[in-house]
Amino acid sequence: MTTLAAPETTTPTSTWNIDPVHSVVEFKVKHMMISNVKGQFAGIKGALTYNEQSVTDSRVEVTIDASSISTQEPQRDAHLKSADFFDVEKFPTLSFKSTRVSRAGDNELKVAGDLTMHGVTRPVVLTVEGPTPPAKDPWGNSRIAVSATTKINRKDFGLTYNAALETGGILVGEEVTITLEIQFIKA
Repeated sequence: MTTLAAPETTTPTSTWNIDPVHSVVEFKVKHMMISNVKGQFAGIKGALTYNEQSVTDSRVEVTIDASSISTQEPQRDAHLKSADFFDVEKFPTLSFKSTRVSRAGDNELKVAGDLTMHGVTRPVVLTVEGPTPPAKDPWGNSRIAVSATTKINRKDFGLTYNAALETGGILVGEEVTITLEIQFIKA
């Protein structure tokens, strides 16, 4: 008697590389407890392993050049790059590696993963809009995009510098909102 093996089923995945020219990681944090200061990292690279049939089987890895931080104020940027904050000499990159993707509604995902910053790795969950349907650029490349947000406590990552204000309170807030606008190009 001959037995037939079940056909092997594979779910198609494709690789999409981050387009650093059309992607940005932004952050905002309270300054003196009265207003937000915003900044961004431009040096971003990484890839998405995308499963179009089962997006929850997708995964993403991102690396950010810590020295690419910009708040549009050179003195503040130098301070943020120093040992008081990111210590870019010792910790030149930030990274995120997904561990789980789940649906959270129409066109919304929750992407859990490990964020490493300042030599400390902690789990975070990103709320993600997208990915968009693929679009062709003028050069024939397929592109997709996502928008993602999360909030972290910077002290959880060893970014503990602060100064007390004479009116009470602190100079730099602890909660940081991180927003990613990422465009991917199909490899």
